[in-house]
Amino acid sequence: MKILIALLALGFATSLLSAEPVPAKLVVLTFDDSVASQANHVAPLLKKHGFGATFFITEGFEFLVDKTHYMTWEQIKALHEQGFEIGNHTRKHAGVTKQKPEQLAADVEFIETRCAEHGIPKPVSFCYPGYATSEAAVKLLRERGYKFARAGGAKAFDPASDEPLLMPQAFDGKPESTLEQFKAAVAQAKDGKIAVMTFHGVPDIKHPWVNTDPAKFEAYMQHLKDEGCTVIAMRDLAKYLK
Repeated sequence: MKILIALLALGFATSLLSAEPVPAKLVVLTFDDSVASQANHVAPLLKKHGFGATFFITEGFEFLVDKTHYMTWEQIKALHEQGFEIGNHTRKHAGVTKQKPEQLAADVEFIETRCAEHGIPKPVSFCYPGYATSEAAVKLLRERGYKFARAGGAKAFDPASDEPLLMPQAFDGKPESTLEQFKAAVAQAKDGKIAVMTFHGVPDIKHPWVNTDPAKFEAYMQHLKDEGCTVIAMRDLAKYLK
């Protein structure tokens, strides 16, 4: 029995050691709500800088009828083909606390199915609509094989203490957000902590309360470049959390 316990302990320690150390200035970029400007403006700028990112897709709002302000699935597939991560933001963008478990499961599965129809891998990252979370949602996501889920908040993600399926954000892009606030969020990415950044449209015409001005966004991205940040998609955190 003592030998078995020792072997199990050794295996656990080896698993911990197999995770890569979190580098300083590690930043995760995320974009919510399937906004068309993410394909037209955001993706080209990210490619220019060599940055990764996660795009959280929903068919909520006016996705099905307004293809001026929301992406097509062809554009979403193109983002995947460019190397970006496609995450799950549910079919209807309904708050998880307002849904029965079977309703949430159906909304999550719907996006998984739509991804499969377009040759996009099953998502491993999730974003809570409206940032509301619940124990039932965490349980569902874990059962469906999700590794990460972003919520709200205003602090860096600490893999040593934070639940990856309740991941906080360090910055949430809004019209009133400033470059100084963004710099402060980036500065949190140290001592093993990771700055997870949330944006919506750049610009976001249909949802002005989460709009980010393109010139301001370009300044944010230039700061990441100037600081020498490692900028990745959420799925890429896996090697740091084994």
